[in-house]
Amino acid sequence: METNLLAFPVSALFVVLIGFVWYNPKVFGTIWMRESGLTKEDLKTGNMLKIFAFTYIFALMISITLLSLTVHQTGALAMVGGVTALDSTLPSYAAFMADYGGAFRTFKHGALHGFGSGLFFAFPVVAINGLLERKSWKYIFIHAGFWTVTLTIMGAIICGWV
Repeated sequence: METNLLAFPVSALFVVLIGFVWYNPKVFGTIWMRESGLTKEDLKTGNMLKIFAFTYIFALMISITLLSLTVHQTGALAMVGGVTALDSTLPSYAAFMADYGGAFRTFKHGALHGFGSGLFFAFPVVAINGLLERKSWKYIFIHAGFWTVTLTIMGAIICGWV
């Protein structure tokens, strides 16, 4: 299966870009700071280069995972035994890809699976952490909303562009 490797770093960049907007004081930043118990002075501390570098690295990890969640053809390769040589695959895989290689490879389909990943994976993870940390539902919904929107966009990019 041919893969546009540029889709991964571009989709990962959207984590940072959406975060800049989402957590801006004019959007959800003020509420998020209040619900987190943070001040503007608190946010000025820390090594911002390190924070954003790690954020981007973790976002790359998420983008690679989204490939298997949004592009169904990745499962077909595993089912037929994977690549048998550096540049050849089993005939059954080649036949499958000839018939179905382009099926469901759209931005819309990726957005659907990205949204599902946000709603059914990211939201529960954020909610569990928030509940255990005794955070408010506002806090939980701000973070879960961020991840649902972000994963929707990342899924669209990965599925439609890979």
